[in-house]
Amino acid sequence: MTSKTEKLLSLLNGQPVIPVLKIANVADAVPLARALSRGGLRAIEITLRTADALEAIRRVAAEVEEAVVGAGTILDARQFEEAADAGSKFIVSPGVTSQLLHAAKDSPVPLLPGAITPGEIMTAREAGLRFLKFFPAEQSGGIASLKAFASPLADVKFCPTGGITGKNAADYLALPNVICVGGSWVAPDDLVKAGKWDEIEALAREASTLAR
Repeated sequence: MTSKTEKLLSLLNGQPVIPVLKIANVADAVPLARALSRGGLRAIEITLRTADALEAIRRVAAEVEEAVVGAGTILDARQFEEAADAGSKFIVSPGVTSQLLHAAKDSPVPLLPGAITPGEIMTAREAGLRFLKFFPAEQSGGIASLKAFASPLADVKFCPTGGITGKNAADYLALPNVICVGGSWVAPDDLVKAGKWDEIEALAREASTLAR
């Protein structure tokens, strides 16, 4: 595997589930990251789907030493740079583009780009990436598609995201070419809004024990 892939895998450190978070209230970022970390999910993805996402990343990076914060929904080189400057340890994108690959090539921050077709996977592979996001997983063939990729693209591993829940996560994790899964079920919006950090910690602890 390439050094960038190895670095990304070392950041995730055997974590079976990567929480995918949409922070509506920036004040929730730090206690949420702490709750997830206490539950065993240190690596988290804060998506750039809200106005305060970058500030949320800054706060977690500065205040939650035990967390490994990444940025998601990165669409172009400008967002890549902004997220890296905010303290992101890894960058996640829904797709793969030449602009993003160029930004990642010149950055110490590793990229986890989305890919769902053989052509997209091969494009990322040619750029030296061997660990990719499979998104949207359930809508793109799910487990059947990943099984089909296992032989012809044997050196590529995936983090399926999109439609992953506590009910199907273990089925994805059982696949030999799946390293981890991404999902939001460990931090439901209603629990975050209510500040029920103990309940989120419990969900994280349950998710952290899923077998791979």
